[in-house]
Amino acid sequence: MSVVPQVVKAILAGKRQGTACTKGRSLVSGGGAKPFKQKGTGRARQGSNRSSIMVGGGTWGGPTPRSYEQKVNKKVMNLAVQSVIADKLQAGKLHVVEKLESSGKTKEMFNLLNDKNLLPGLVVTEKTDSTAIKASKNLQRGDALPVVGFSVYEALKYENLIIEKAALEKLLSRLV
Repeated sequence: MSVVPQVVKAILAGKRQGTACTKGRSLVSGGGAKPFKQKGTGRARQGSNRSSIMVGGGTWGGPTPRSYEQKVNKKVMNLAVQSVIADKLQAGKLHVVEKLESSGKTKEMFNLLNDKNLLPGLVVTEKTDSTAIKASKNLQRGDALPVVGFSVYEALKYENLIIEKAALEKLLSRLV
């Protein structure tokens, strides 16, 4: 399996909630005493009224809470990031800018990206508290994130990748 689909699958699996739960016979209250005597009733013998075949009993083989997370090795993750960046560069969809200056207004960021035909796009900045991230939060066809939170899935979700020069250097140094 190629590394990019494997990493995307792991990211999406990690986002799953995994809280589906049913009560088994040990979790249902009651059922301490034998429901009726063993012989003489003409019915099948029963040991507990919380058995899964009894009304009000527990569920047999139902879902229990679990984690869907999949482990991805660092080298595989780095290879996937390199592959995505190379693919965007080859397609001409990687745009490196010196610095994204913004006042924090979404309308201003929308106009800036729309005028240069960069929407739908993902903006990657160096700092986590950048005004560009704040301005891009409410974009309908765009998003922004810091370089420390760079995600292969997010990069593939958007057509264009707009990245600050300092953020690209930081990302590439992390990959080596």
